[in-house]
Amino acid sequence: MNSELLFDTIRLGNDQKVQELLENNPELIAATDQRGSTALVLATYYGFEKVTEVLVAHNADLNAKDASGNTALMGICFKGYPKIAKILIDNGADVNAQNSNGGTALIYAATFNQKELVEMLIQNGADTSIKDTKGLTAKDHAKMQGLDQIEALL
Repeated sequence: MNSELLFDTIRLGNDQKVQELLENNPELIAATDQRGSTALVLATYYGFEKVTEVLVAHNADLNAKDASGNTALMGICFKGYPKIAKILIDNGADVNAQNSNGGTALIYAATFNQKELVEMLIQNGADTSIKDTKGLTAKDHAKMQGLDQIEALL
């Protein structure tokens, strides 16, 4: 089965069709698109909560990384989807995973002023001392952006 149909269906946000495709072809859960994104990374990028739930129910790898080294949780932390973050975290996503630049979900949430996500990540064990490849923590990024409320949380 061509995985492109799955990715096209995800882009449309059609959770029922994604469910059907995965029931008929369970191996598609491990497919990646031309950019190296998994189905879960793509669904979360678009903010599709129901599609995310379907993918998680079909045992999508919560910590799989796209071609840039970002997990689904990292991606939503700069886009700002707290409901999807909760789904991922509740199902075991690694809150401290790092990409090739050393970025974490917390660093992205802090950099992009996602207060609710910063709080959620900290409550779920995000390590505030992790530094990216530039030697900066989430707090450093918040400070550089002038995000006083975020900086105070960290």
